[in-house]
Amino acid sequence: MNSRAMKFLALSPLFLAAFAGFVALGGWAIMRLWNWLLPPLFAWHTITFWQALGLLVLCRILFGGLGLHGNAGQRARRRMAERWDSMSDEERERFRQWVRERWGFGPSPGESRTL
Repeated sequence: MNSRAMKFLALSPLFLAAFAGFVALGGWAIMRLWNWLLPPLFAWHTITFWQALGLLVLCRILFGGLGLHGNAGQRARRRMAERWDSMSDEERERFRQWVRERWGFGPSPGESRTL
């Protein structure tokens, strides 16, 4: 084994402990905030640490995804930029017109509206 792999193996328990501490701190913070704000404001029940961890996981799934999608937004923007660069001026104008019709935008600032 090389020295890089040995360093990784030696530091992996530290990384796992740091991750567990981060998750525990997040659960504790959510529990404290929930129990401080929601019972007095809305007369909701207090929650336990494990319920707070469940909320943390649920919010991660609903709002953060599972981390499996990568950088889909950047890929989509890059792909659209490549398509836009390969369009002729006429194709770009047709696309602009289609967007205006599809999404209900009015005419562009240079155009006059005819009724």
